[in-house]
Amino acid sequence: MHYDFETLVRRENVGSFKWDDMKLKNPNIKDGIVPFSVADMELKNAPEIINGLKDYLDQSILGYTGATAGYYDSVIGWMEKRHGFTPKKEWIVETAGVVPGLGQMVSAFTQPEDAVMIMTPVYYPFRMAVETNKRKLVTTELINTGDSYEIDFEDFEAKAKEKEVKLLILCSPHNPVGRVWTEAELLKMTEICLDNEVFIISDEIHFDLILPGYQHVSMGTFEEKYLDNCVICTAPSKTFNLAGFQTSNHFISNEKMRGKITASRGYHSLNLMGYKACEIAYTKCGDWLDELLILLDTNRAYIEAFMLANLPEIKVYPLQGTYLQWMDFRGLGMEYRELEKFMQQKAQLFLDEGYIFGEGGKGFERINIACPTRVIKEAMERLLQAVNQYKKRR
Repeated sequence: MHYDFETLVRRENVGSFKWDDMKLKNPNIKDGIVPFSVADMELKNAPEIINGLKDYLDQSILGYTGATAGYYDSVIGWMEKRHGFTPKKEWIVETAGVVPGLGQMVSAFTQPEDAVMIMTPVYYPFRMAVETNKRKLVTTELINTGDSYEIDFEDFEAKAKEKEVKLLILCSPHNPVGRVWTEAELLKMTEICLDNEVFIISDEIHFDLILPGYQHVSMGTFEEKYLDNCVICTAPSKTFNLAGFQTSNHFISNEKMRGKITASRGYHSLNLMGYKACEIAYTKCGDWLDELLILLDTNRAYIEAFMLANLPEIKVYPLQGTYLQWMDFRGLGMEYRELEKFMQQKAQLFLDEGYIFGEGGKGFERINIACPTRVIKEAMERLLQAVNQYKKRR
């Protein structure tokens, strides 16, 4: 590979959420252990971004700074080139990250008596965005087929028809189960929502992280009547490991809904370094992304093959999109809290526990595979050793 996806930068004592959390959960953690929880990468950033930001700092005054024409051109160009979607500049609403934007939109788009639907198991800040705004939470559970996950359209439609439901927060691609929704699935959801006056927030933050054989379909490519009934949420953060810059772009063609969110944000611009990092990423880092996807597919395949050969009782679900692999550990026969303790204390593996994503996630684990392959291999060997010891004690 042309880029460095082998160097591991350790992040103790620098404020990294997952590294600090690992130490809290197991203060006696051995040297060399790497956490696999929070969805940022244990990979060096693209050198084009680092060098571009250095050049920018050499030339800039760090005062109040808004989005430039170059920034908007880079965002629109990326959507056109990578996703076949040509948004208008006026549709773009920047927020300080997709998660803060979700909370702002739930508040702006609904009333206290309204309900918001989510598709569980799902990224837990969706639930938090609803509950923090004191809206009613309505869940529709994905169908676990044993090999993948499907939408329960009968239940989905029944929930959409409920009078209180005014908003759907959709995860596309889906986190944590790794599904890339097909165009047919997305169209069926949008038709149901449009028929029942349910507005859609489509969180597409993982839209660039699609594994070979799959194709992300952005709602931005749908016809106008569907486009006007949704917000498309994007950011360079997952794609290029830029979460610390808190920069996201939401595309809202519906002028009335766009006005609601812009009136409620409470700010007029983002971090100037976030703007510049996004612009550099979208104009100069396509090759870096292409190589990253090769690494992710390598890591995905390694975990699947390792489990099949050594721990077949652990079911690995096919990863179609994101860099978050979903695994079913129920075959080990542990209660989900026992599993959590086993992983952190015995296997010294710090993943995201499945139960945080909803009831259907109990007994599951989500592993972040955006790291050097050797780190994945070390983790799998550690897991195998811990499971073998557990089996001997039973």
